[in-house]
Order: sequence, then structure tokens, then C-alpha cells
Amino acid sequence: MSRKIVVTGGAGFIGRHTVAELNARGEDNILIVDQLGTGEKWRNLQGLRFDDYLEKDAFRERVRADRLDGVRAIVHLGACSATTERDASYLMDNNYRVTRELCEWCLTHGARFVYASSAATYGDGQLGYSDDDFVTPQLQPLNAYGYSKQAFDSWALRKGLFSMIAGLKYFNVYGPYEAHKGDMRSMVHKAYGQIVDTGTVRLFKSYRPDYGDGEQVRDFVFVRDAVDMTLYFVEHPEASGLFNCGTGQARSWNDLARAVFAALGREPQITYIDMPLELRAQYQYHTAAQMEKARAAGYRQAFTSLEEGIRQYVQDHLMRDK
Repeated sequence: MSRKIVVTGGAGFIGRHTVAELNARGEDNILIVDQLGTGEKWRNLQGLRFDDYLEKDAFRERVRADRLDGVRAIVHLGACSATTERDASYLMDNNYRVTRELCEWCLTHGARFVYASSAATYGDGQLGYSDDDFVTPQLQPLNAYGYSKQAFDSWALRKGLFSMIAGLKYFNVYGPYEAHKGDMRSMVHKAYGQIVDTGTVRLFKSYRPDYGDGEQVRDFVFVRDAVDMTLYFVEHPEASGLFNCGTGQARSWNDLARAVFAALGREPQITYIDMPLELRAQYQYHTAAQMEKARAAGYRQAFTSLEEGIRQYVQDHLMRDK
């Protein structure tokens, strides 16, 4: 039997797709780590093949006690991803400290370590969106979540670990199996629900004169592309480093809303609403991944267009589920 792959956050959004793709590639010797709680997140495990499941605290105890055997890779996707989380102490333990513990375990035991960073590390984007190692220490995230991710990126860089591990700065990922994320789910999922319920999509007004309402832009990534890139770096340990995971294209919220309407065969109806005051000071108006570093590391796969990704998500999943 092949050595085990651990997927933390394996019942979550990107994690669930990662396990499904590993299954599609013939791999089922998988340990899923997550925290299911009392919600509906367990449903994401349906249809997956895996060897075992552990709650995250039990898994952390095993790592600290050095009681993991036969592991060839840890794909660390588990984290608190709420950009509105205010408990910085919790974020530093859950996002920074746990990532460091898993990284150190992998380096000690010769296992591959690939982890989720975030485009939230780029802050307001004034320094651009380059994943070059020279830029990384200079970044100033706008919220505690982004800082918790930046803290590990910076630590790994100072220790010279990016010749042995890989981190992925996911931009705005969307796709099936994200409903459990509540308010942190993608705008595609939210827009679909708004259209079904009211016929209209609500987008934030702009508070900068250089951006019209709904013309704030993001780099939207279809989840299957994010998973494909993640597994490339799992299977290619020679391609290590900290990499952006995005399409390299900036698209507006208006573009996204229009694509959801098009997938439903409806004419766009968009209204613009006030942005909550607490978000205005930490709102990103423009994100777009620079992808040259990942391409230089050998990742060649093309990314799905926003319109095609949304069409597949809406027609093959959201409409069917409804």
C-alpha cells in the first residue's frame, strides 16, 4: 500500500475537492482531518474514499506526540478563513502555530508539505501582487486573518524552507461544496441565491472615485483549477516555493453577477448597496495574481474562464441541488 496523504480541512471547500481529485487519480489511502461540529459540513464527505478521519485537535495531539506513521505528504488546507474574525490570538494559534507544527513534522520525517496561504496577505495591493520572495516580508495585510497567514509565510522564508515546501496564495476561489462556509462563501453562491429569491443581485457601492459601483475587481479562481495546481506541487517536490494561485486576470463583481444571470438565462438586474463601515477601511479594490513564478516552476495548466466556471457551477450543481 502507498504511504498515506493527509488532507487537513478535508471536509471543507477546497479540501473536499482535493480528496475527490485524489480519488479520481486512484488514491484512497487518505487521512482526512477536520472539525465537523453539529452543522451540515459532514455532507461534504459523502462520496469520498478515505482510510480514516480525525478531528483536528486529536490530529494535533498525534503530531505533537510524534504518533503519525506512513505519511508521504500533508496537504494543509485547514484554517479559520474568516476575514472578519477578530480573535487574533485564536488565529495565530490555529493558522500560524498549527501550520508551523505540521511543517516541522514533515521536514523531520521526510514528508512533502504543501499548505494554503492567502491573497489576503497582499493587503490593499499597494505593493502589487508579486509572489517574489523579496516582496513577501514587506506585505501589510488588512486584517488578522491575512496577518496569520503572512506570519507563517514570513517565518518559512526567514528559515529558508521554501526550497523544501510549497505554499499557495489562493485568490477568490469559488465552486461546489462551499455552502457550509456561511457568509464566507463566494459571491457566486450568494448571487445565485439572491436571483432565485428576488431576481436581483446586490453588490457593494464603490467608495473610490476611480472605481464605479460593482467595478471593484478580483481574481476569481474555479475550485477545480485551484486543486489541480495544489496537487501539482504535492507531486513535484522539486518545484517548491511560495506561489500565487490565481488566473492572473482581474474581473469585476459586475462581470461575476452578469455571468450568473447568463448561466440562468436571465437578464441582469443589479442593485448597489452601502458597504458596512467596518469593511470600508480593509476592502481590497483590485486583486490579480502574478503567475510567472508558478509557470517558471513548471505549472502549465490553463485556468477556466469566469464565465465557463460559473456556468458549470450554476448549471451542474446549484440548479441541480435546488
